[in-house]
Amino acid sequence: MKEKQYVVDELTLKDTWRMFHIMAEFVEGFEVMPEVYPAVTIFGSARTGRRTKLYKTTECIARMLVENGFNVISGGGPGIMEAANKGAAEAGGKSVGLHIELPKEQKPNQYANVRLAFKYFFIRKVMFIKYAVAYIIMPGGFGTLDELFEALTLIQTKRIRSFPVILFDSNFWGGMVKWLNKTLLRKGTISEPDLDIFQVVDRPEDVIDIITKTVVI
Repeated sequence: MKEKQYVVDELTLKDTWRMFHIMAEFVEGFEVMPEVYPAVTIFGSARTGRRTKLYKTTECIARMLVENGFNVISGGGPGIMEAANKGAAEAGGKSVGLHIELPKEQKPNQYANVRLAFKYFFIRKVMFIKYAVAYIIMPGGFGTLDELFEALTLIQTKRIRSFPVILFDSNFWGGMVKWLNKTLLRKGTISEPDLDIFQVVDRPEDVIDIITKTVVI
Protein backbone atom coordinates (compact mmCIF):
# COMPACT_ATOMS: atom_id res chain seq x y z
CA MET A 1 0.00 0.00 0.00
CA LYS A 2 2.80 2.40 0.87
CA GLU A 3 4.56 1.57 -2.41
CA LYS A 4 1.44 2.47 -4.44
CA GLN A 5 1.03 5.72 -2.56
CA TYR A 6 4.66 6.60 -3.30
CA VAL A 7 4.11 6.07 -7.04
CA VAL A 8 1.04 8.31 -7.03
CA ASP A 9 2.93 11.02 -5.13
CA GLU A 10 5.78 10.85 -7.67
CA LEU A 11 3.38 11.28 -10.58
CA THR A 12 1.66 14.21 -8.88
CA LEU A 13 4.98 15.86 -8.16
CA LYS A 14 6.08 15.55 -11.78
CA ASP A 15 2.80 17.02 -13.00
CA THR A 16 3.16 19.94 -10.62
CA TRP A 17 6.63 20.84 -11.90
CA ARG A 18 5.50 20.23 -15.47
CA MET A 19 3.02 23.09 -15.06
CA PHE A 20 5.88 25.54 -14.52
CA HIS A 21 7.56 24.37 -17.72
CA ILE A 22 4.28 24.73 -19.61
CA MET A 23 3.78 28.25 -18.25
CA ALA A 24 7.35 29.21 -19.20
CA GLU A 25 6.85 28.07 -22.80
CA PHE A 26 3.59 30.02 -23.06
CA VAL A 27 5.18 33.16 -21.61
CA GLU A 28 8.16 33.04 -23.98
CA GLY A 29 5.88 32.52 -26.97
CA PHE A 30 3.52 35.32 -25.96
CA GLU A 31 6.47 37.70 -25.57
CA VAL A 32 8.17 36.91 -28.89
CA MET A 33 5.43 36.09 -31.39
CA PRO A 34 3.52 39.42 -31.49
CA GLU A 35 6.67 40.94 -33.03
CA VAL A 36 6.32 38.82 -36.18
CA TYR A 37 2.85 40.05 -37.19
CA PRO A 38 1.61 39.72 -39.89
CA ALA A 39 2.82 36.19 -40.50
CA VAL A 40 1.76 33.21 -42.60
CA THR A 41 2.41 29.71 -41.34
CA ILE A 42 3.70 27.10 -43.80
CA PHE A 43 3.43 23.39 -43.00
CA GLY A 44 4.76 20.36 -44.86
CA SER A 45 6.92 17.29 -44.72
CA ALA A 46 10.24 17.30 -42.90
CA ARG A 47 11.36 14.63 -45.39
CA THR A 48 11.23 16.79 -48.51
CA GLY A 49 14.68 16.93 -50.15
CA ARG A 50 16.45 20.18 -50.94
CA ARG A 51 16.73 19.37 -54.63
CA THR A 52 13.04 18.63 -55.12
CA LYS A 53 10.63 20.87 -57.00
CA LEU A 54 8.44 21.07 -53.91
CA TYR A 55 11.30 22.44 -51.79
CA LYS A 56 12.07 25.12 -54.38
CA THR A 57 8.37 25.97 -54.76
CA THR A 58 8.07 26.45 -51.00
CA GLU A 59 11.09 28.77 -51.07
CA CYS A 60 9.40 30.74 -53.82
CA ILE A 61 6.12 31.06 -51.90
CA ALA A 62 7.91 32.22 -48.76
CA ARG A 63 9.89 34.79 -50.71
CA MET A 64 6.76 36.10 -52.38
CA LEU A 65 5.01 36.40 -49.03
CA VAL A 66 7.82 38.58 -47.67
CA GLU A 67 7.75 40.70 -50.83
CA ASN A 68 4.05 41.29 -50.15
CA GLY A 69 4.54 42.40 -46.55
CA PHE A 70 4.19 39.12 -44.64
CA ASN A 71 6.57 37.24 -42.39
CA VAL A 72 6.78 33.45 -42.38
CA ILE A 73 6.36 30.89 -39.59
CA SER A 74 7.41 27.26 -39.92
CA GLY A 75 8.10 24.33 -37.63
CA GLY A 76 11.80 25.20 -37.69
CA GLY A 77 13.02 21.79 -38.85
CA PRO A 78 14.19 20.33 -42.19
CA GLY A 79 12.35 19.76 -45.46
CA ILE A 80 9.43 22.08 -46.19
CA MET A 81 10.06 23.92 -42.93
CA GLU A 82 13.63 24.70 -43.95
CA ALA A 83 12.52 25.81 -47.42
CA ALA A 84 9.96 28.19 -45.90
CA ASN A 85 12.50 29.69 -43.51
CA LYS A 86 15.13 29.96 -46.24
CA GLY A 87 12.86 31.76 -48.69
CA ALA A 88 11.68 34.22 -46.04
CA ALA A 89 15.14 34.92 -44.61
CA GLU A 90 16.78 35.46 -47.99
CA ALA A 91 13.99 37.88 -48.92
CA GLY A 92 14.75 39.94 -45.80
CA GLY A 93 11.70 38.97 -43.74
CA LYS A 94 11.26 37.58 -40.28
CA SER A 95 11.70 33.84 -40.63
CA VAL A 96 10.25 32.12 -37.57
CA GLY A 97 11.14 28.56 -36.60
CA LEU A 98 8.99 26.99 -33.87
CA HIS A 99 11.15 23.97 -33.17
CA ILE A 100 9.83 20.92 -31.34
CA GLU A 101 12.17 18.85 -29.19
CA LEU A 102 12.01 15.21 -30.32
CA PRO A 103 14.18 12.27 -29.21
CA LYS A 104 15.44 11.07 -32.60
CA GLU A 105 14.64 13.62 -35.29
CA GLN A 106 14.22 17.22 -36.39
CA LYS A 107 17.21 19.43 -35.75
CA PRO A 108 16.60 23.18 -36.14
CA ASN A 109 17.38 24.51 -39.60
CA GLN A 110 19.89 27.34 -40.08
CA TYR A 111 17.55 29.79 -41.81
CA ALA A 112 15.15 30.77 -39.02
CA ASN A 113 16.16 34.19 -37.71
CA VAL A 114 13.52 34.05 -34.96
CA ARG A 115 13.66 30.81 -33.00
CA LEU A 116 11.62 29.25 -30.22
CA ALA A 117 11.98 25.70 -28.90
CA PHE A 118 9.06 23.75 -27.46
CA LYS A 119 8.78 20.54 -25.51
CA TYR A 120 5.00 20.40 -25.78
CA PHE A 121 3.20 20.07 -29.10
CA PHE A 122 0.01 21.71 -27.85
CA ILE A 123 1.80 24.93 -26.87
CA ARG A 124 3.51 25.05 -30.25
CA LYS A 125 0.11 24.64 -31.91
CA VAL A 126 -1.23 27.63 -30.00
CA MET A 127 1.61 29.74 -31.37
CA PHE A 128 0.99 28.54 -34.92
CA ILE A 129 -2.72 29.34 -34.73
CA LYS A 130 -2.71 32.51 -32.64
CA TYR A 131 -0.10 34.39 -34.62
CA ALA A 132 -0.91 33.34 -38.19
CA VAL A 133 -3.10 35.29 -40.60
CA ALA A 134 -3.16 32.32 -43.02
CA TYR A 135 -2.10 28.68 -43.29
CA ILE A 136 -0.35 27.16 -46.29
CA ILE A 137 -0.39 23.37 -46.23
CA MET A 138 2.22 21.78 -48.47
CA PRO A 139 2.35 17.98 -48.97
CA GLY A 140 3.26 16.24 -45.73
CA GLY A 141 2.59 13.42 -43.31
CA PHE A 142 0.85 12.90 -39.98
CA GLY A 143 2.17 16.12 -38.44
CA THR A 144 0.99 18.17 -41.39
CA LEU A 145 -2.44 16.53 -41.30
CA ASP A 146 -2.62 17.18 -37.57
CA GLU A 147 -2.03 20.91 -38.05
CA LEU A 148 -4.44 21.04 -40.99
CA PHE A 149 -7.38 19.40 -39.22
CA GLU A 150 -6.71 21.30 -36.00
CA ALA A 151 -7.19 24.56 -37.93
CA LEU A 152 -10.22 23.28 -39.84
CA THR A 153 -11.89 22.14 -36.62
CA LEU A 154 -11.27 25.41 -34.79
CA ILE A 155 -12.58 27.45 -37.71
CA GLN A 156 -15.56 25.14 -38.19
CA THR A 157 -16.55 25.42 -34.52
CA LYS A 158 -15.85 29.18 -34.49
CA ARG A 159 -13.30 28.87 -31.74
CA ILE A 160 -10.92 31.04 -33.75
CA ARG A 161 -11.36 33.68 -36.44
CA SER A 162 -11.63 32.39 -39.98
CA PHE A 163 -8.49 32.78 -42.09
CA PRO A 164 -7.30 31.33 -45.41
CA VAL A 165 -6.32 27.65 -45.27
CA ILE A 166 -4.62 26.82 -48.55
CA LEU A 167 -3.68 23.30 -49.64
CA PHE A 168 -0.93 23.32 -52.25
CA ASP A 169 -0.76 20.59 -54.95
CA SER A 170 -4.10 19.18 -56.06
CA ASN A 171 -2.48 15.89 -57.12
CA PHE A 172 -1.34 15.29 -53.55
CA TRP A 173 -4.49 16.47 -51.77
CA GLY A 174 -7.03 15.36 -54.36
CA GLY A 175 -7.65 11.93 -52.84
CA MET A 176 -8.32 13.41 -49.41
CA VAL A 177 -10.65 16.06 -50.81
CA LYS A 178 -12.53 13.39 -52.75
CA TRP A 179 -12.88 11.31 -49.59
CA LEU A 180 -14.21 14.30 -47.66
CA ASN A 181 -16.85 14.81 -50.36
CA LYS A 182 -17.74 11.18 -51.07
CA THR A 183 -17.65 9.85 -47.51
CA LEU A 184 -17.91 12.53 -44.82
CA LEU A 185 -20.30 14.81 -46.68
CA ARG A 186 -22.51 11.95 -47.90
CA LYS A 187 -22.65 10.43 -44.42
CA GLY A 188 -23.60 13.79 -42.97
CA THR A 189 -20.65 14.04 -40.59
CA ILE A 190 -19.73 17.38 -42.18
CA SER A 191 -21.80 19.91 -44.10
CA GLU A 192 -21.17 21.67 -47.41
CA PRO A 193 -19.98 24.96 -45.85
CA ASP A 194 -17.25 23.01 -44.05
CA LEU A 195 -15.64 22.27 -47.41
CA ASP A 196 -15.38 25.99 -48.09
CA ILE A 197 -13.01 26.51 -45.14
CA PHE A 198 -10.03 25.46 -47.30
CA GLN A 199 -8.93 25.95 -50.90
CA VAL A 200 -6.69 23.82 -53.13
CA VAL A 201 -4.26 25.49 -55.54
CA ASP A 202 -1.33 24.54 -57.77
CA ARG A 203 0.53 27.80 -58.38
CA PRO A 204 2.48 30.03 -55.97
CA GLU A 205 0.79 33.04 -57.57
CA ASP A 206 -2.61 31.67 -56.56
CA VAL A 207 -1.45 31.32 -52.95
CA ILE A 208 -0.33 34.94 -52.82
CA ASP A 209 -3.47 36.14 -54.59
CA ILE A 210 -5.77 34.47 -52.06
CA ILE A 211 -3.87 35.82 -49.07
CA THR A 212 -3.43 39.38 -50.32
CA LYS A 213 -7.11 39.62 -51.28
CA THR A 214 -8.39 38.07 -48.06
CA VAL A 215 -6.08 39.26 -45.30
CA VAL A 216 -6.26 42.89 -44.21
CA ILE A 217 -2.98 43.98 -42.59
